[in-house]
Amino acid sequence: MALNRRGMKIQYKVVVITGSSKGLGKSLAYVFAKEGAKVVVNARSKDELMEAAKDIGAFPVVADVTKEREVLALADAVIDKYGRIDIWINNAGIWMPHGPLEEMDWRRVHELMEVNLFGTIYGSKAALVQMRKQGPGIIVNIISTSGLEGRPDSSGYCASKYAARGFTESLRAEAKNSNIKVIAVYPGGMKTHLFDQQKPDDVDKYMEPEFVADKIIQNILQANPEEELIIKRPSS
Repeated sequence: MALNRRGMKIQYKVVVITGSSKGLGKSLAYVFAKEGAKVVVNARSKDELMEAAKDIGAFPVVADVTKEREVLALADAVIDKYGRIDIWINNAGIWMPHGPLEEMDWRRVHELMEVNLFGTIYGSKAALVQMRKQGPGIIVNIISTSGLEGRPDSSGYCASKYAARGFTESLRAEAKNSNIKVIAVYPGGMKTHLFDQQKPDDVDKYMEPEFVADKIIQNILQANPEEELIIKRPSS
């Protein structure tokens, strides 16, 4: 892609991306690495992560984003290797098949909250602490258009994304008087492994992860990036 050079430069920036062994996270990692960034990829599956890191040329750190101590260890590993964190992208997320409220798998809903909400909170905290020490930084939280409007048969997933949205808005308010930017990204449907368990009927109309990654990085590069980036399907 033709990157916009008017704002931030990617080369040599230290970029941490959670949930980046596949899907959108891996697509983001590819582009950042291609542009000369020092990319740190993360996932809880070691085998998948090592394979992705080799493909991308990135530094892999295994960590489960639902465990704060592991997220803090991830941040420490990045600091030990590179000395700073310029961009932290909370991308790790999970989904659950659609269904009515009375048939919902509540154990799965708790897992959604652990990954989609607490994973975002732990990553944001780790990044914020380091960025307050070092100077400028950008925190990007990948949420979903499901965090913008309620949808039938998707109450559990929407709840996790609404919660992540509320947290992100509060985090931005806390960082308002600093040189730390907080960006929320709301992508529509993407063709990723999230839907391996049950593919939506219109999945063929969903966006490619590479398309969404391009939009996110173009926004980050702007001198004044959009704080609320909504990425809808081109046909929407």
